[in-house]
Amino acid sequence: MPVFEYTALDDRGKSTTGIIDAEGMRAARQKLRSSGKFPVALKEAQEAIPKKKSRSFTLSRRFSRIKPAETAIMTRQLATLISAGFPLVSALDAILPQTKSHGLQRILARIKDLIVEGNSFAQALTQYPGTFTPIYVSMVRAGESSGTLEIVLERLADITEKQLALANRIKTALAYPVFMLIVGTLVLFVLLTYIVPTISGIFADMDQVLPVPTRVLIYLSSLFKSYWWLVLGMFAFLGAAFVQFKKTNKGRYWLDKYTLRLPMFGTLARKLAVSRFSRTLGSLLENGVSMLISLEIVKNIAGNQLISDAVAEAAEGVGKGQGLGTSLDQGHVFPSLAIQMIQVGEQSGDLEKMLYKIADVFENEVESTIMRLTAYLEPVMILVMGGIVGFIVLSICLPIFEMNQLIK
Repeated sequence: MPVFEYTALDDRGKSTTGIIDAEGMRAARQKLRSSGKFPVALKEAQEAIPKKKSRSFTLSRRFSRIKPAETAIMTRQLATLISAGFPLVSALDAILPQTKSHGLQRILARIKDLIVEGNSFAQALTQYPGTFTPIYVSMVRAGESSGTLEIVLERLADITEKQLALANRIKTALAYPVFMLIVGTLVLFVLLTYIVPTISGIFADMDQVLPVPTRVLIYLSSLFKSYWWLVLGMFAFLGAAFVQFKKTNKGRYWLDKYTLRLPMFGTLARKLAVSRFSRTLGSLLENGVSMLISLEIVKNIAGNQLISDAVAEAAEGVGKGQGLGTSLDQGHVFPSLAIQMIQVGEQSGDLEKMLYKIADVFENEVESTIMRLTAYLEPVMILVMGGIVGFIVLSICLPIFEMNQLIK
């Protein structure tokens, strides 16, 4: 059934926009009028891009991407309606007007049509892999087969909301240091490009040797003023080269390998990846997905190639009859605490709850460590910026002090 985007006036004359599905343009207009809306503009919506997507990058495609927060809200609403006794198609029809994202509205309308045509909910979701991850689809498929779709959707919403909450807390903690870095860089740019050359012109007519700090400052200022474009171009080139290198398999493996070896930051990256792995694996197992299929799904969500390889090797070990903890330990990537907790969960027969505990433990450790690091980082940045500005001030003041001594 076609999907239409509309702009209409309600009974109060207020303009509203939204998505509606109908057999045709005329049927869509009649459907809007029957709901008390008077169509002003109506056009057929373009379908979301299915599985085969172009690699070309455009700004419109970038900003039309569905945000995880929108998917989480939709999942929570859908779970609530199904728990209240709504059939799946009716629940989708009910949340369509409440969805603020037009892109998500179009996807949900098409998913509803696919279900009406006889596809399962999971099959319909697979048409939009950019919005619904393999984990999401697998859990929905397990929920449909077990008759617990509303419970699965609740857990999916919980997982997404917890991951978003952790990411938001990390971004909030890093916001001030990043702001200080940007402002400090701009201040230095202005000082070296405009302020220092103006002041250094005063010393040009002095018939004496300038102090070493002053000569260093004048040299850096003239170099930056003349070749600032070259400096910015070099940084842009290095950034582009880094991005391209990261896209290659060898580059991604090399970066992930040495990221885990970084002091403190490597430990943070490892704990964050393990917490994501543990929470997702626990959810899949709890919803009836088999261990091997679950490991095949979660190996791609760790965000680190070494950990993904360790999970893939562990899946082979589990397939041969080994325990999950023993198989993961052979990769020497997972923290010993996580391995021990997994082994305890396997022995007690309560692996899913133990995986949730692992995720909670490491997420709390990551958050507390980042808060502690940012508390240390702020005074360090202030000291560094103060030292640089102090050097500039000293370099300017030293010749003035020498001139005063000559006058006396």
